[in-house]
Amino acid sequence: MRIGVLTGGGDCPGLNAVIRAVVRKGIKAHGWEIVGFRNGWQGPIENLTKPIDLTDVEEILTRGGTILGSSRTNPYKVEGGVDRIRETIAANNIDAIVAIGGEDTLGVAKRLTDDGIGVVGVPKTIDNDLGATDYTFGFDTAVHIATEAIDRLRTTAESHHRALVVEVMGRHAGWIALHSGLAGGANVILVPERPFNVDKVVEHVERRFESEFAPIIVVAEGAMPEGGAEVLHSGERDAFGHVRLGGVGQWLAEEIADRTGKESRAAILGHIQRGGTPTAYDRVLATRFGLHAVDAVAAGDFGTMVALRGTDIVRVKLSEATAELKTVPTERYEEAEVFFGA
Repeated sequence: MRIGVLTGGGDCPGLNAVIRAVVRKGIKAHGWEIVGFRNGWQGPIENLTKPIDLTDVEEILTRGGTILGSSRTNPYKVEGGVDRIRETIAANNIDAIVAIGGEDTLGVAKRLTDDGIGVVGVPKTIDNDLGATDYTFGFDTAVHIATEAIDRLRTTAESHHRALVVEVMGRHAGWIALHSGLAGGANVILVPERPFNVDKVVEHVERRFESEFAPIIVVAEGAMPEGGAEVLHSGERDAFGHVRLGGVGQWLAEEIADRTGKESRAAILGHIQRGGTPTAYDRVLATRFGLHAVDAVAAGDFGTMVALRGTDIVRVKLSEATAELKTVPTERYEEAEVFFGA
């Protein structure tokens, strides 16, 4: 058999670990040939291929990013995109594709499966917002990076008696903000699932200053004030209809400064959360996902995604994996609120 593998959407730590696992098990256990598609779904559309053997994956376990490259290409937005994928598959004698990605990449995988192309999905997103799996790889690394940033910012905030607003990634789900905020001891955590009241945020900030400690506010990029809207970095939409968010941290820092008269600064972590070496947890989870994806291909169980349930790796339908996003439930946010405040 010849198996194609691709990585789509935003990069994250652990992608190379999945590729490594697919290649090693595919070759060693089954004697398959592995073909990498470059730059997400752009690869099979434009026949951008790269043979991958054992030597190619020897040193990639600890590397961030992806050796195959990525993009936000949507074959269903490209004229003749699906037919061109069929032509690439036929020209390269590809028997199945392992698609590693988040909601958009896996949404395409589901549609391609419906159109008769054999695809197995692997869940990837630092946002941890895929509902069919307990955790996605990349999330743990992003939380560690954000938590370390909060720890470092706290010392400079205390030194200068400033309010520090830390903006983390999270378009529709606030998992990174919630976990890093709790781990970093933030005084306020703001998530997209729950519009925030600016007056109440300011109250927390003033109480913190009254206790002679500097306030730390963690805000997800998709968080919105009550009656307001998302802060857009750009109104331009990508191939999946997403606008580029960013700037709520700066906006909130300015509001705090205007209302309190205290110095307030914003730190926007951005793509720092996506880069660098994956944590041990993400390396192991990504490796397990890759191994089980090979098992799904070997069984001909296409149209499925490997998922973590408890400590077990299981298979779920791609339709289930892409049905809805996993957002922070009200009870998780409310149980954390006991730690907020001065």
